Parts: sequence; structure tokens; C-alpha cells
Amino acid sequence: MKKLLLLPLFALFLAFSSGASAQAVDTSNPDVLIKTVTQQVLDQIKADKQIQSGNITRITELVNQKILPYTDFTRTTRLVMGRNWNTATPQQQKEIVEQFKILLIRTYSGALAQVRDQEVQYKPFRASPEDTDVVVRSVVINNGQPIQLDYRLYKTPQGWKVYDINVLGAWLIQAYQQQFSEQISQHGVDGLLQFLTQRNQQLASGKAS
Repeated sequence: MKKLLLLPLFALFLAFSSGASAQAVDTSNPDVLIKTVTQQVLDQIKADKQIQSGNITRITELVNQKILPYTDFTRTTRLVMGRNWNTATPQQQKEIVEQFKILLIRTYSGALAQVRDQEVQYKPFRASPEDTDVVVRSVVINNGQPIQLDYRLYKTPQGWKVYDINVLGAWLIQAYQQQFSEQISQHGVDGLLQFLTQRNQQLASGKAS
């Protein structure tokens, strides 16, 4: 699996709402949502020694418990698969979403341990009241180096939700589209599911390169 986005803070997408229980988050404003949750995440990581040590059980627990309120990972997976999504059965779709989520958690769990004193600067948010798909742009200052970190959100009846993230010009969905397409083209939807499952097993055993 290509590691195009192995950067500290990318893991914010996965552990996006790890501190959400600390206080209510306004999901009616995408700009406020990102700022509030990001700060809570940073505070939570800095206070959690298990996350800092890369404890995969703790990280997975946080993601599974807190990711749903502020993200739509099914939408993310559907867009990665493109037209191939509709060729998968509902059960296959469900399993691919879960295996893809596990893959990202395991691939980027190490980035969480690197979060320490990064500063997040937000660019002016520009959107019209009628917009239903927006981008919140920010820059993370990591050891003096600026890292572009943008979030794409769309409006739902339950409020705004994140479904894509951009690190240094590389969007998550775009980064995985070709890999998924190639697997399905060569081995079918079952082949993609098998690939993801095997990759997760390799990462779990520490055998993945």
C-alpha cells in the first residue's frame, strides 16, 4: 500500500473526535466544527500516554467510539471505489468500509504518537450559506515546517461531516482510487476485500513493509 500521506496530524482524520465527549460540538458550522474538534483532539492526544506510545487497541477504541458523529467514512469509501461501489453487494460494501477503516487506523497509528506541540493556523473560511460541500483549510506548523491540512465536508440533516482530507496537496480519496480500481479490475470486489484483509493481517503482525 502506498504511503503517500504518512505525516503527523493525518491521523486527526481517523481520531477526529477523540475528545468530543469533553464538550458539545457545533456541527452546524463547518469552520467551527473543525477548529473545535481539532483542538480537543490535540488536547486528548497530549494527555493520553497510551496513544503517545502507539497503543493500537487504545487508538482503535477511540476511533470506533468517536469517529461517527463527525465523519462519513462510508461516503469516503464509496468515492474511493467510484462506479465499482455499485457492483458490490451490501454485505461486501459493509466489509470493505470496515477493512479500509482498519487499514487506515493501522497505517497511520504511528502518526498519533508524533503529535506534541504542533500549531494549527486556519485560513479564512469562504463559503456561501447555500453551499453544501466546502473545504476548511489549515496549516500545521510542525517543527517549524508548514504542512497543508485541509478538510472537505458536506452538509447532512445531522450537520456537517468530514469525508476527505488533503495533506500537502494529496487528497485521501484520490490517493487510494487507483489502488482500489486496480485490485477490482484484476481480482473483482472479492479480490479487493481479500487484499485489504490480508494487508491488515500483515500490519497487525508487523510483517508489512
